[in-house]
Amino acid sequence: MNDKQKLQLQEQIEELESVRGRHTELVTVMIPVDFNIHSVTKQLEAERSTAENIKSKATRSAVTDSIDMIIRFLKGTKQTPPNGLALYAGNVSEKEGVSNIKLWAIEPPKPLRVRMYRCDQVFVTEPLKNMLQTDEIYALVVIDRQEATLGLLEGKQIKVLRHLTSGVPSKVRAGGQSSQRFHRITEGLAKEFFRRTAEAMKELFFDLPRLKGILVGGPIPTKEEFLEDGQLVTKLKEKVIAVKDIGYVDEHGLKLLVEASQTDIAEQEIIKEKKIIEEFFMTLGKYPEKTTYGEERTKIAFERGAVHKLLLSSKLEKSKIAEMEKLAMDIGSEVILISDETQEGEQFYNITKGIGAILRFQIE
Repeated sequence: MNDKQKLQLQEQIEELESVRGRHTELVTVMIPVDFNIHSVTKQLEAERSTAENIKSKATRSAVTDSIDMIIRFLKGTKQTPPNGLALYAGNVSEKEGVSNIKLWAIEPPKPLRVRMYRCDQVFVTEPLKNMLQTDEIYALVVIDRQEATLGLLEGKQIKVLRHLTSGVPSKVRAGGQSSQRFHRITEGLAKEFFRRTAEAMKELFFDLPRLKGILVGGPIPTKEEFLEDGQLVTKLKEKVIAVKDIGYVDEHGLKLLVEASQTDIAEQEIIKEKKIIEEFFMTLGKYPEKTTYGEERTKIAFERGAVHKLLLSSKLEKSKIAEMEKLAMDIGSEVILISDETQEGEQFYNITKGIGAILRFQIE
């Protein structure tokens, strides 16, 4: 699912969630991939007969009219679309006693696996909202002998989940302790700390359904010792896709770990976004005539057919994003949505006011 599809689906969900029924009169119908659309039509015809028994005249009318509208739509549809179909119908009139039945027919950008018929005061949007979740997430672990921080890279966000401390003393031993005894104490504490960290990883990451891999960072040789002796369960150890030398084991260390692992997670959204922003600012610095930013100048570039890549901040109003996307579509420009969840995304918005472009050719 590309950025444009995500934005469109998000807008559709927000519109659906803004509708409230006076009673259980809003109809949701979901048809999963490869399901026979004619079977759904027959089911709805049976449900319509049942709805005739609803005591409230207003509710009965809203439900039966909504079902009728969905049935008419399905009879005009030859087969279930490749990714399934989500249908919503209900009375959107804000005036009591006035009927204004509206139908939404959504072909989702990802396969729909849910079959559903439901009447409620709200439309059921959870299956569509789940499609907006990032397909892949990465577990992050930075560790030395004193501390460890566990987190997640999900989409463009780095989330800190847990911070642990070991109690392992510094290299300066207490007076009177022999070197061997001090070594035995510190090694015992370190192994216990590794065990606790492994247990925390199992608790946080073992059952994550979208876990793509685990990135581990820390100083030499602690991270290697942890992976070898930390009693990490086999399932998680097999998920480790990158081990990096990192000097920090706090939240900053997680950010350094993600940056150091760019080649390992090249397809992750945060990396792709960072690269396009870097490309924009590098071009702006070296070849300013091949870039433009701000709404007015970018529209001039569109008029001349010069826009190669259009960068839009997600902080812009949706109507403005839609307007600029239409201009890009008309001349075959690539559109990249830039989130405001990263430092680079904030920098892009502050400098460009949310609109920037890399050009095919100089316009002045």
